[in-house]
Amino acid sequence: MAFDGVTVSAIVSELKKNLTGGRIYKIYQPEVDELCLVVKNRTEQGNTTSRLVISADASLPLIYVTGQIKENPSTAPNFCMLLRKHIGNARILSVTQPNFERIVEMQLEHLDEMGDLCQKKLIVEIMGKHSNIIFTDADGTIIDSIKHISHQVSSVREVLPGRTYVYPPAQEKENPLDIDINYFMNHVLRKPVSVTKAIYTSLTGLSPVIANEICYRAGVDGGMSTAGLSMQEQEDLYAAFDAMRTSIKEEQFAPCIAYQGYAPKEFAACTLTMYGEEADNLPKKDVDGLKVFPSMSPVIEEYYQAKSVVTRIRQRSTDLRKIVNNAIERTAKKYDLQRSQLKDTEKRDKYKVYGELLTAYGYSCKPGDKEITCENYYDSSMLTIPLDPEQSAMENAKRYFNKYNKLKRTYEALMELTVESKEELDYLLSVQNSLEIAKTENDLQEIKQELVESGYVRGRFDRNKQKKQVKAKPLHYISSDGYHMYVGKNNFQNEELTFKFAEGNDLWFHAKQMPGSHVIVKTNGETEIPDRTYEEAARLAAYYSTGKEAPKVEIDYTTKKNLKKPPKAKPGFVIYHTNYSMSIEPDIHGIAEA
Repeated sequence: MAFDGVTVSAIVSELKKNLTGGRIYKIYQPEVDELCLVVKNRTEQGNTTSRLVISADASLPLIYVTGQIKENPSTAPNFCMLLRKHIGNARILSVTQPNFERIVEMQLEHLDEMGDLCQKKLIVEIMGKHSNIIFTDADGTIIDSIKHISHQVSSVREVLPGRTYVYPPAQEKENPLDIDINYFMNHVLRKPVSVTKAIYTSLTGLSPVIANEICYRAGVDGGMSTAGLSMQEQEDLYAAFDAMRTSIKEEQFAPCIAYQGYAPKEFAACTLTMYGEEADNLPKKDVDGLKVFPSMSPVIEEYYQAKSVVTRIRQRSTDLRKIVNNAIERTAKKYDLQRSQLKDTEKRDKYKVYGELLTAYGYSCKPGDKEITCENYYDSSMLTIPLDPEQSAMENAKRYFNKYNKLKRTYEALMELTVESKEELDYLLSVQNSLEIAKTENDLQEIKQELVESGYVRGRFDRNKQKKQVKAKPLHYISSDGYHMYVGKNNFQNEELTFKFAEGNDLWFHAKQMPGSHVIVKTNGETEIPDRTYEEAARLAAYYSTGKEAPKVEIDYTTKKNLKKPPKAKPGFVIYHTNYSMSIEPDIHGIAEA
């Protein structure tokens, strides 16, 4: 779903109501391309505190109000320090959306160093990879921006301190709030494309989803060509468009998310009737419908929150992922080669038999014979043995014994090496899974510590020192029956949970024969717990494993006292011989987080 002009319009309407007249109490920059403003205001409902998140991330640009407190870095970047200097206690005069573009302008008023009243602008451009946060003075001169765009990056528009701010170049589209029926009929609906495409390519701020919704409300197939529209269909399209435009002008928005089962399909600032009707308690398994919200910010937060976390963590873990992926590729090739070589040693026993039979029947060989056929006294079958005609029977026998002994030594060595390579590959795949489920910077730091300790990342490792610095905790859930369940997010946490936190009769769950998290259920000394708790713990183990996308995952479970760690084993590695198994769906919806 695109962050279109309709969504921006709804956000601007929300910000006008909540932020206009308020003062900026705090400014911080939690990410290199993200800004947070804490605004305190007096409204009819009393004193309020709003936290405005503005992200210019190329892959996920956003602007919304949140109730969550984001981490404030100990060292503020230069752009953040500049804003604190100029607008640290500024009052927000207005919030506007120019020309229905994906742009939010905040007019700010503050006192300068001389105590004189002056104005500044904070301009947010939500435009994909071209997104930016720009700070200007009253006459439009750029003071600074979170991203500097020189002529080498863009020949169309520079965004640099000292330059005059200009809006992004127009895309030959009209403002949908300004056009009349004649333009809609004679220009929009005359494009030789599908109806949906004609609408969103002609009018600013309308995404394909909104264009499809207009077509749906008008009862017109959005995929049909504009040339096939009847006059009645054209009038119905304009009526649907005009009704939506009126609601936008009057700021009558209906923010919603369209769910298909647990998956959020689309979101919009207007009711997406094409996805069904409003339903209660969404999301639900196998239930489609609309979840309605009081304002646009919670829609954006719910729709993008998980994706935003994943995007940020993936960006930060790029180097670690590259190291782990390269190690996996290298180890997998080594393991495959060793298995191939091991397969070649399977013929070693044949050479041993050849040597023994030649020793027994070699007297019948004549000089220059290329083969000998004799009875194999192991199974009474007749066996033909190739010979080197230039060697005697005993010399041929010795040659076969030498081959046997060489392959035997190779087999014995490879048996140890393949086990080591398989263990190393399994370990690296477990680290890869840890990177997939990492949610915070501390999670990544623990994984990096583990890779340093294991020798995959260069650096000094002081376990005691690192433990003081890292405060990442395992995931904590509570079952429907009230039992506490803990999920390790990496091998260090898995080992800590299993061998230090869990007690003898606590339950341990893990995906069978695949990398995944250790799940511990605290039984509080009880010998029997409800089946539902078993199933929920198994679902957690399935979800936090590499089998997450499979329809069902087989889970092993046992008590902690049945687990052992082999000497010199990698972190998180355990063995067990007494266990039960169940097959479960990797679905954790409905399991409460503590």
